[in-house]
Formats: sequence, C-alpha cells, structure tokens
Amino acid sequence: MAFETWFIAPLSALISILVGLYFLRYVNKQDSGTDRMKEISNLIRSGANAFIRREYTTLAVFVAVVSILMLIFLPSPVWQTWGTTDQWKNFQLALAYVFGSSCSALAGLLGLNVATKANAKVAQAAKSGLNRAFPVGFRGGAVMGLMVVGVGLFGISVVYWFTGDPSIILGYSFGASSLALFAKAGGGIFTKTADISADLVGKVELGLPEDDPRNPAVIADNVGDNVGDVAGMGADLFDSYVASIVAVMILGLALDSITGNANLFIQIPLVFAGFGILSSIIGALTVRVGKQGNPGNALNMGTYVTCIIFGVTTASATYYLGYDWRIWGAAIVGLSAGVIIGVTTDYFTSEDKAPVLKTAEASKSGPAINIITGFSYGLRSVLLPLIGIAIAAAVSFKLLEPLGQQYSATIPYAPLSFAVFGIAMASLGMLSIVGLTVSNDAYGPIVDNAKGVAEQAGLSEEVIAITDELDSAGNTAKAITKGFAIGAAGLTVIALLAAFQEIVRNETGTIISFDLMNPWVLLGALIGLAMPAVFSAMVMLGVGRNASRMIDEIRRQFREIPGLKEGKPGVRPDYNRCVDIATRGAIRELMPASVVAIVATLVIGFVCGIEALGGYLVGSIFSSLLLALLMANAGGLWDNAKKLIESGKYGGKGSDAHKAAVVGDTVGDPFKDTAGPSLNTLITVMSLIASLFAILIVNYNLLKLLGIQ
Repeated sequence: MAFETWFIAPLSALISILVGLYFLRYVNKQDSGTDRMKEISNLIRSGANAFIRREYTTLAVFVAVVSILMLIFLPSPVWQTWGTTDQWKNFQLALAYVFGSSCSALAGLLGLNVATKANAKVAQAAKSGLNRAFPVGFRGGAVMGLMVVGVGLFGISVVYWFTGDPSIILGYSFGASSLALFAKAGGGIFTKTADISADLVGKVELGLPEDDPRNPAVIADNVGDNVGDVAGMGADLFDSYVASIVAVMILGLALDSITGNANLFIQIPLVFAGFGILSSIIGALTVRVGKQGNPGNALNMGTYVTCIIFGVTTASATYYLGYDWRIWGAAIVGLSAGVIIGVTTDYFTSEDKAPVLKTAEASKSGPAINIITGFSYGLRSVLLPLIGIAIAAAVSFKLLEPLGQQYSATIPYAPLSFAVFGIAMASLGMLSIVGLTVSNDAYGPIVDNAKGVAEQAGLSEEVIAITDELDSAGNTAKAITKGFAIGAAGLTVIALLAAFQEIVRNETGTIISFDLMNPWVLLGALIGLAMPAVFSAMVMLGVGRNASRMIDEIRRQFREIPGLKEGKPGVRPDYNRCVDIATRGAIRELMPASVVAIVATLVIGFVCGIEALGGYLVGSIFSSLLLALLMANAGGLWDNAKKLIESGKYGGKGSDAHKAAVVGDTVGDPFKDTAGPSLNTLITVMSLIASLFAILIVNYNLLKLLGIQ
C-alpha cells in the first residue's frame, strides 16, 4: 500500500510512545536515595496502586455493562440491522468503546507508575543541585504526557485503519471519556479527602508542618497528588484530545460529501495531530534549567518552543499538501487562545500577582474575608478566558465560512458546515500541544511528592529548599494546565455540539436549531444549566463526607497511639488506614454523581426529544465553562495565598493569618481538584452520549410517540 498522508498520525504516535519509554528508562536509572526515602516512596506507590486497582475493577464492570448495551442498541437496534450491510456496526462500536476505555487506562497506569517512582529520585537528585533534580521530575512527567498523546492518537489510527468510519471512532472517544469522568472524579475525591483532613487536623488543630511524618494522612495526601493530578488529569486531557480529533473527523466527513473529495477533510485532523505530537516531543527534549535557573521559566519556554514548532510544521504541511491556508489559520487561532487562557490563569494564581497578594493580606482579618476575597477574584477571572474562547470560536467560524459559499446554491447548509469545521480545527489547534501540557502538569505532583519525601526522610534544609522551588513551579504549571484544559474542553464541546447537529441532520434531513424561543429548547437549556452545578455539589459533598471520616480517624490515632504527637522514636501512625478510608470513600462517592449525569442526558433526550437535548447541551456547556473556570482559579489562588503566608508574609506559619489561609485553601481544594476539572469531562461525556444516541432519540422519544412533536 502506498504511503498516505494520514500515516503521519500513527507514526508520530509510535515515536511518542518510544520517547516516553526512553524517559521512563532514564528515570528508572536514577538513585532512589536512603532506605527511609525508599520506604516512603514505596508507601506512596502501594497506596496509589491499591486505589487504581480498586477503581479500575469497579470501572471494568461499568464498561462491560455499557458495551453490552451498545452492542444491542447502537447505532441502531441490532434486530433492525441484522442481515443488512450495517449488521456489524454495533459490534464495531462496542469494541471501539472497550478499546478507548482500555487505552485511557493504559496511559494512566504508565504515567502513575513512573510518577510514584520518581518522587524519591527527585529528592535524591536535589542533593546535587537544582539542575540535577529538575530533569528527573520533568522527564517523569513527560512519560505521562507523551503516553497520553501517543496512545490516544495510535488508538484512533487503529480504529480508522480498520473501519474508515468516524462514527465508530466516536465509540472509542466515548470509552475514553467515560473512564476519564470516573478517574477524574474519583481521583479528585481521594486527593482532596486526604489533603483537607491532613490540613485541618495537622496544621490548624495541632500546628504540624506540611508533610510531617507524624500526621496519619500524610501518605494518603501524597498518594492523592498522583491519582488526582497524574492519572486523573491525564485521563481528562486524553479525553479532550481524542474528542477534539473525532469531532473534526465527523465534520470532515460532511465536507468530503459536499466537495466530492475522498477522505481529504476527514484526514486533516490526523495530519495536524501527528505534527502536534512531534512538536511536543521536540519541546520536551529542549526543556532545560541551569544551576541558578528558574524551573517555571524552563517549563514556559518548552511550551513556547512547542507552539512555534507546531506552527511551522503545520504551515509546511499545509503548503506541500495543498490544504487551504484558512484551515491552518483556524488551528493557530485555537492554539493562541489556549496560550492566552494559560497566561490569564497564571495571573490569577501566581504568588507575585495582585489576586493572590490581596487574598493573602485579607487573611489577616480571618477566614471569612479570605474566602470572600478569593471567591470574588475567582469570579473576575472567568471573563478573559470566556472572551478568548468566544473570539477563537468566532474567528475560526468566519475564517472557513466563505469556503462553503461556492456550494451554497445546491447545498444550502454548506457554509455552516465549513464554518463549524473551523471551530473544530481551533479546538484541535488548542490541544495540539497537549503532550507537553500534560508533561508540565504531571511534573507538579512528582516534585510535590519529592518535597514530602525530603521532609519525612529528614534531609537537609538546602535539599528541602530546592524541592520547594521545584514545587512552586509545579503549582503554577498545574494551575495553567487546568485553565488550558478548561479552554480546550470549551472549544471541543462546541465542536462536538456541531458534530451532534450534523448527525441529526443526516438522520432527519433538517438542521436542528437552538432557538431559545422554542419551548423545548428552553426547557432543555434550563435543565442543562443546572446539571453541572448539581454534579459539582454531589462530588464536593462526597469530599466533605469522606473527609469527616478521615478526620475522625486522624484524631483517634493521635489520641490512642502513645507518643505519636510528641514524635517519639519508633512511633509511627497507621498510614494504611487513612489510605483505605480515602480509597473506599472515593469509589463510593464517585458513582452516584457520574451515573446521574449520564442518565439525566438520556432522560432529557428520550422524554423531551432532540430539540430539548440540543438545548440541554448548550446550557450545560455554558454553565460548565463558568463554574470550571471559577473553581479552578479561585482554588488555585487560595492555595498560593496560603503558600505565600507560609513563606513568612503576614506572620508566617502558625499565625492567625496562616490558619485563616489554610481554611480558605481547604474550601478551594475540592473546587480546583475535584469539581472544577471534572466538569471538563462531564460536558464531553454528555455531548458524546447525545451524538451516540441521536438517531435513537430522533426516532423513539416519548413526545414523538405521543404525537406532541
């Protein structure tokens, strides 16, 4: 078979996986330090593995049940298609769903494995200086980043190779999204259960330092960093990345039909995604820091290098492959919007910027003023990112709309089809550098754990200071990644909304309208507005209930274990008990919220019809973007306001201002690490479910059966 242009996708994906394995080998070769450091690292790793094992066992049951339902009902009831040319589509879709879930799980496991090994190695390398410790932490994170894009794009390529049908790849995306929803919500509940409990009892009640080995929740807290910010965030961006590519492919199929080109537009996203991966690999290989360098600047420089390389390589591909330059322009618009959203997030969450400085100062007046100030800045922070998403969508829409004018005489909807393809390309452009973005994000919990290992193992103040500097850069990187992930999810779900519209048009011959003067659209929109808030409430209440159980356990251990509070030699807390509480509670609490969101989407569609479902998606998208940005940024600035005070400002550690800031940070923890990031995946899952069930809903909704619509 002759080489086809889209082969750049699987080839670049394989290169990404190989480079990820090279980084894995590099990290594994590093020294893990003293026996005490190895012991702490092993406790963190065993706790993370126990949680993931239990979570994935639960999810395997869910995946099995859903795959059977898909086999029977999707894309059409099996009894209707048996004996026709479409009889195998149900089987292909169900298999793609299982494959997508498995690929997402595999990427998460590989990233988690190296992250839980790298913490002690970073702490040991810090003995030789910042420039020795930084590459260990970053390359550990890069394993996750490169595996996310490598496994994700390779999976899409495999499904496309065997089926050539974007509607089947939609099943692959749904598999990745459903697992991501559970992984992000479950990991978020686990990590914030431990973090809140460790802070409220350890810091506020007993005045213990962070990561003090006497605190029974300290290992659970370190475990949570990995399952929440490595496996969870990786699954989140894996989901958005795959969904953005699938949305462009579905819309590209419509353009190929309009223009008569065989597989031209359907393969463009694969080519651009392939060059995005190669750009991320080069960017990751160029990240360096000198002896007196700034880790944060090194991470940012890697991002800028990746963006430039992506722009140049995709421009070259556009020129040599004869693509319209406006398609490239739409991708660059999306990429630029992602960078702007990241910069905005950085402003509202950095320790040297006004929002954090003023929130820290407000802590002198107590926790209430701290919370009011932080929440207010969180509200202010949503404006610029939302404007950025809106401008990116509008510019990319208008860039490609004229391409459809030449076909409008015979195909009236052609300009709209090209225009929404532009929005989809903008979402793909924003996610093109996700390999490096996830690398930066996974770097954060690795160096955070390294600081914990250094403190618990009693390493020198100089080593702890180096890990603290690495951790500070990691906190900013994580905050920027959250803003980037939210912006990417925003454009992705707009593209998925257009894909949903296209699927309905293919089935009904008419374009579904989201006119709010239509009572069914309005009904769906109002319910959709409420769902992200209900979901957020359910997962945050889950954090609260689980944290209450762990707080009781921590108090019990300090009360009943002689010499624990005093730190007598040989006296150790029962770390495993707290890890077990967090694990059991997270699994128990994640299921109801996730299932409610999925069921509500289906109920709206099958009861109120396709127009109500369209309104429901629009309402949920707008509500999710607002809440996700608010919670991510407010939580991040509360966290850094606390860290600013701990550095010595306004009385330093143990002061009344510090205790107030800890309370604010505790409120912000489930905001930024549980509910906020989970909303990205929530709206993706809703959109994919709507697209998968669209044909069934058009034909079998209750209002149609009753003759009301």
